[in-house]
Amino acid sequence: MALGIAGAYDRAITVFSPQGRLYQVEYALETVRAGSTAMAIACDEGCVLAVEERMHTRLQNINYSWKLFQIDDHIGAVAAGLNSDARVLVDTARIRAQILRLTYDEVPTVEAITKHIGDVMQMYTQHAGVRPFGVALLFAGVDETGPRVFYTEPSGMVLEYDAWSIGRGSEKVREILEVDYKRAMSLEEAVNIAIKCLVESAEKIDANWTVRLATIPTSTRKFTLMPHEKLKSILEPMIKKRLGEG
Repeated sequence: MALGIAGAYDRAITVFSPQGRLYQVEYALETVRAGSTAMAIACDEGCVLAVEERMHTRLQNINYSWKLFQIDDHIGAVAAGLNSDARVLVDTARIRAQILRLTYDEVPTVEAITKHIGDVMQMYTQHAGVRPFGVALLFAGVDETGPRVFYTEPSGMVLEYDAWSIGRGSEKVREILEVDYKRAMSLEEAVNIAIKCLVESAEKIDANWTVRLATIPTSTRKFTLMPHEKLKSILEPMIKKRLGEG
């Protein structure tokens, strides 16, 4: 490969540019930025995971989510980017959670699961013949340390947040969270803020647009997917307000 040619540094994942950049990792991050908006919130009463989804056809099963996942009884995840890549990483996270349970006879922490997935994603930035994962994930759950939210991206970086968002509408969501988020708020308030964020940040709201949401209360430490009808009752008034109909 003629690495002296301008633009040749993005042809192999293992080659740094003269500026110290891995272009294929940056391209993967662009895939994440173009993905559906997803978010997670941790508060004293638990965690909320929410993501926008768009139905491809009226024949699609409305109860099946492909962007919101349960990892363990007390851990969930949302994804932005390539959903096929997300599914593979989620399966890896589920297996890791079971390995930790069987090996140490302990409930796996959110941090341990996220760091393992970060390690897997980082490994795919330093081997020839592979590409980075084109997805970012937010893991949220309630373990012995309390409600926690972690983020990992194609570079393998892992960070912890009280609340965070990824995907195309993430900047708008973060603006709302900067104003409305409080660690001491109730789980119900966190749910309402999450739905508000996704409605306000949506590029287009139509009959095919919807939201998936799950909660993990501190009291039960159980991942609970919000039923479609209950979610609809909260979602519809906010959509009408956004569209100027209410």
